[in-house]
Amino acid sequence: MKKISLLAAIILMLASCAPKPELRHQDKVQQKMLERIGQMPDLPSPYKMLDWKAKARGFDKLVFDSTQTGDYWPLIWTDNSQKNFPQKTFGIYTAIGDVRQGPDHHNGIFHESLTTMGAVLGATLMGIDKSNQDGKDYVNMLRNYFNKDTGWDIMMNNTCPDVALLGGGYGRDWWYDVFPNVIYYGIMNFYPNEENATPLLRSIADKFLAADSVLNGNYHHSFFNYGKLEPKDSQICPQQDAAAGHAYVLYAAYKKFGDKRYLEGAKSALDALLSQKDNTFYEILMPFGAYVAARLNAEEGTHYDFTKIMKWTFNGDAKCRRGWGVLADNWNGFDVSGLVGSTYDNGGYAFLMNTFDVAWALVPMVRYDPSWSKVVGKWMLNAANAAHLFYPYEIPDDHQTIPQLKSVTKGVIAYEGLTKKSAYEQFADIKAPVAQGDGPNWVKGKNPWVSQFSVYGSAQAGVFGSIIDTTNVKGVLQLNLLACDFYRDKAYPTYLYSNPYKEAEAIKIDCGSAPVDLYNALTHSFIRKNVTGETEFTLEPNDVAMLVLVPANGTPKYVGNKLLVNNVVVDYAIAQ
Repeated sequence: MKKISLLAAIILMLASCAPKPELRHQDKVQQKMLERIGQMPDLPSPYKMLDWKAKARGFDKLVFDSTQTGDYWPLIWTDNSQKNFPQKTFGIYTAIGDVRQGPDHHNGIFHESLTTMGAVLGATLMGIDKSNQDGKDYVNMLRNYFNKDTGWDIMMNNTCPDVALLGGGYGRDWWYDVFPNVIYYGIMNFYPNEENATPLLRSIADKFLAADSVLNGNYHHSFFNYGKLEPKDSQICPQQDAAAGHAYVLYAAYKKFGDKRYLEGAKSALDALLSQKDNTFYEILMPFGAYVAARLNAEEGTHYDFTKIMKWTFNGDAKCRRGWGVLADNWNGFDVSGLVGSTYDNGGYAFLMNTFDVAWALVPMVRYDPSWSKVVGKWMLNAANAAHLFYPYEIPDDHQTIPQLKSVTKGVIAYEGLTKKSAYEQFADIKAPVAQGDGPNWVKGKNPWVSQFSVYGSAQAGVFGSIIDTTNVKGVLQLNLLACDFYRDKAYPTYLYSNPYKEAEAIKIDCGSAPVDLYNALTHSFIRKNVTGETEFTLEPNDVAMLVLVPANGTPKYVGNKLLVNNVVVDYAIAQ
């Protein structure tokens, strides 16, 4: 017995002394570029990077506080209608002062999941446990948006059709029926033990799978009746990019449940999206197709070329939703490049929620396809900078419609949009950019001017908060590629850095207390070994770096197009 133990010890000792496998030489990842990104400044001006973490936490602290006082506050109320499930739920105003909403209007039923789910996701991304906050389980309360009483059996923008015609596109405007399920899947990534959610997640995936089968590659419809499994057409634009939402949910369901039917459904929906000849970007779903395509290529060995999805997202040449895309412009000395919305309406009209959500889709995508690192890095710098202009305490008073009323926002609610020319006649003389919102037009003559302040738009500040950190160099951000990468396999901390300058910059990075090796996935090489605490690396002129903090002295291994260290993927772009 002693001899066997001694032999085992010798084998272990020899194994530990064996040299680590050498990394193969790999060419640097070639970066793709889009014409639209080339039109954006390397370093936008005037430059101000908000503390997005503080903004997101401030939103959660005030908006979920039912004891807040002041005009139009509190913004949250209890809905005891018990639609779909025998439990109370909660509503949050879509916009400040919206006369359709609150406990005293329509029995408190009219509230939108885009707002409530967006707020729960934004807070959750900041590490706030919304399943147990001040004794309330806001995550479980979201179940009431699961429309089982109507037989649709998916998450929807309202809890029931009773208030559907008040606004919000319930059951008639496709993205409004798909996106709540995308958000819900995102939220439930963080609450795997919320047992009540599991059958709902299954049902959503089954409905989307059945819908994709019925559609059979043809998503040229205004909406889809998930109860009767019938596509529908109306005066509303056909929304082929709903396929991206289906693909996102189905791939997430595959990763969660392991059911290969969902994997095949995700591929089918993505095939339908990529079969489009023209740009059909409608509201928000298109870029999620890029994320799914990149993951399928990296994890499932597919070979999707999704360049046109990226072009469709950015170019602003959508056909039916005319000009929908990403701004690349400067208005009277203000760089507004990177903001998402219409490049056509009013000369350009961007929206805060849409800008947050494109980041949710595209930032984690580059870990799976690092050839888009430069595009996404430059876009994020522009978008995150310009987004501060939505907030009334950040944009000059003479560039907003109601600066005299901004105190009602308590510093956490932004204007809904930023436009080149105000659509309101009384504000037509304000020079661009103009911070405003559409709220007064939702109920003309009744909704107050303060309904331009958008609660739904501000709710997902946590997306930026979870992704963005500043560094020691102005204009160089540290983007967390794992923050919005939901239902992923195990991964080490991974960050993207983009240098807007024509000179090399020394960037500081906090590596933590446990020793790590710094691996640059764009050069396929280790740039530092066995480091702790704060260290520096050189970011070359106008270049990008994707750093992975790998446990020091780990064992590398190549598997197909991947490099693993201690059996965890650190690089998906290994040439074979």
